[in-house]
Order: sequence, then C-alpha cells, then structure tokens
Amino acid sequence: MNNSVSIGELTWQEYAQKVAGGCPIFLPVGALEQHGHHMCMEVDVLLPTAVCKAVAFNVDGLVLPALAYGYKSQQKSGGGNHFPGTTSLDGATLTHTVQDIIRELARHGARKLVLMNGHFENSMFIVEGIDLALRELRYGGINDFKVVVLSYWDFINDPAVIEQLYPEGFLGWDIEHGGVFETSLMLALHPDKVDLSRAVDHPPATFPPYDVFPIIPERTPACGTLSSPKGSSREKGELILSVCVSGISAAVREAFDLTT
Repeated sequence: MNNSVSIGELTWQEYAQKVAGGCPIFLPVGALEQHGHHMCMEVDVLLPTAVCKAVAFNVDGLVLPALAYGYKSQQKSGGGNHFPGTTSLDGATLTHTVQDIIRELARHGARKLVLMNGHFENSMFIVEGIDLALRELRYGGINDFKVVVLSYWDFINDPAVIEQLYPEGFLGWDIEHGGVFETSLMLALHPDKVDLSRAVDHPPATFPPYDVFPIIPERTPACGTLSSPKGSSREKGELILSVCVSGISAAVREAFDLTT
C-alpha cells in the first residue's frame, strides 16, 4: 500500500480507495511571484504545499498538486506585478480553475476539501470559485460537499508567538512579503532555496492609504521585498510550522468532525 499523502504519487485505485473512505483532500493555491534577491519565486507554492502535507499526515488526508499560478501581485501586499518572473492569472481564470477542480473532485466521490491559500491576492477569487462550484453541485443534486478555506499565516495569532518572531515589534502582515515570516519558513523547509548573503536589509515599505493604477513602481523597494528579512532563522521557521500545522490540523478535524 502506498502511504504517500501526495495524490500525484498514487495509482488511481489507491486514490479511489482513500476517497471512498471519506478522506479530506487538500489543495494548496500559490503563485509564481518574486520574493526578493534572497529567495526563489515559488515560495507561495512551496510553503502551503509543505503545510498541507504535514496536516494531511495528521488527519489521514491527501494533497493535490498545487496551483502554481495565482492572481496578480498587488503593490501593497506582494510588491506589484511589474517584476520579471512574476507570472499571474486573471481573477476569472483562477476562479474557474478552482471551480473546475471542485467539480472533478465531486465526480470522484470526494466530499471534503481544504483549500489552503499561500498568496494573499488569491483570497476572494478562491472564495468565488468555491461559491460557483457548490452552486453547480447543488443544481446537480450534490448537497454534502464541504470546503474549508484558509490562509496558513492566519494561525499565527498568539501574541507570545508573534513576540518570539518579532522581538523588536510586529509591523503587520500586509508588508511581510519576503520578510522574516516567509524567509524563516523557507529556512526550515527549503534552506537550499534561500541565500541570506543576497538579502537586502531595508526599512519597511510605506504606501498611501489608496491605490493608483497603473502602479508607481518606485513605491516598491527595488529588491521586491516589503520588509527586511533580517532576523530570519530556521528556528523561527520551525516554530511557525509547528504552530500552523497544529492549529490547522485541529481546525480541519473540527470542521469535518474527524476522529483521526
């Protein structure tokens, strides 16, 4: 018996058996987006995939291959869509991709799905895809398909944990792009894809309380990160991973009434 939690590594018979047993399915939704000079551009895919796999192991679930492209990078959360390499989808494309995947999972017999977002800008397009898919399934007589949607960073909400991660003060999630949080997680999970010698220590990005389109590229720090990765460490990444996996595992068990 193949014990992998990765659906792509299973045969169709192994997958069908697990689905028939009612296991939850996990879908990481990421992006191909620049993350400064010191990290690769697949951070938003690698991190939710790793968290999904750890949680799936805990709750006897399975993980789909991640969606590797996401909605357009926004200047005040991801630096902007103007950097070379950042390769994005229109919102409707992401929405309909999520909708299509849910429809296919329902056809397979799956009824429990966890959509884990790894790219802030994806959020509402994921929700729209879920809404359209569930409406379509209801029209087809399927009323028992349930979706949990979350962003893994939302589980870092304990002030004591935040103080350990940011002893000099937390500046807020909106400018954490390529900063201590993501860099530390990458150091814990994929240290070979981080080069701290190339990290740029710069003041946190500041933006006016409105957006301008086309964007003004000069408002984004030239390196692409919105806050400095200074202070990142593998130990902080391990703490983040532990807290996220524990919290999300508990949330999934509660949402789906699992005993595993």
